[in-house]
This record gives sequence, C-alpha cells and structure tokens, in this order.
Amino acid sequence: MTIYKNWKDLAGTQRTPEDEKTFWTDYYGVEQTGYEKILDQPKKVYSGTVAELAKEFDMDLTTFMGFLDGINSSLKKELNLEKLTEASEIKLNIDYKKLYFNMLEAKADWLYNLPQWNDILSETEIREITKNWRLSKQAVSAKKAGKNDPCPCGSGRKYKQCCMLDD
Repeated sequence: MTIYKNWKDLAGTQRTPEDEKTFWTDYYGVEQTGYEKILDQPKKVYSGTVAELAKEFDMDLTTFMGFLDGINSSLKKELNLEKLTEASEIKLNIDYKKLYFNMLEAKADWLYNLPQWNDILSETEIREITKNWRLSKQAVSAKKAGKNDPCPCGSGRKYKQCCMLDD
C-alpha cells in the first residue's frame, strides 16, 4: 500500500461527528505549522526524500502525505503522489501566488491570514489574487444576440431577419 493510499484511507475513515472534528482540527494545526515553516523562508526550496522532509516538518509519513496532497497543485512541478515512497526524492518549489489562490479556494482562512504573507506578497498582489479568485467563482452566461444585432451566422443581416426566423 502506498503512503498516499494510507493518507486517503485515513482521511476518508468513517468517524463520529465529534471524532471527525477532532481529526481535522488536529490535522489543520499540524498543517498550519508546516505552512508557517515554509512561509518563514520563502526563498528556500525544500528537497530530499519523503521520509527526510516528513521528519524536517515534524510529521509522520501519512500526515506529511496529506500535507503534500494539499500543497501539490501549488508547486511549480506537481508530484505524482500515487507513486511516492518514503525513499522518493522530491522538491517543494512553491509558486506562492498560486499557493495563496489555492488557500482562498480551500477557504483556509487560518492559512491565507498568516502574517508571513505580508513579507512574501504585497498588498496589491494579495488584492489582485483575491479579485481573480472571486472572479473565478462568478457564473458567466453567454451573451445572446439581440434582435437588432448582426446575426451570429455571419450573413451580415440582422438577427431578426435571419436566424431568428428559424427559432
């Protein structure tokens, strides 16, 4: 069984609502500590085996795999989590703008409100990323041709005198 499968099984285990809340509260605390470590040294690219990095982040292998699962889409080169073993060499080269966006996407306010962000991204960058995230959540409907607009079929005639007649 792979470490990633262990993580998925652990995260998906059926628990009582109280145990579920306790599990995720504990995990989010460990996760926050990991992100604080990364954000404290934004120029550092963490690299080594999965086991070495789990130890460096003070996490067991399964929990560290959950951390990797959360940060993977924010890496400049994503990891194939399914194939990782404790001896796999990995590199955590993080795209911080993407990481901030993904934290907004996950609604992880305990992470995107960390004070370390102020040393990594400017207020303008944070506002721009937040604006882009909000725009990505808006539904956009295709503009329909009005009866006096040129017909979308390209005939050069008004819509009401062309394809609208077929509707």
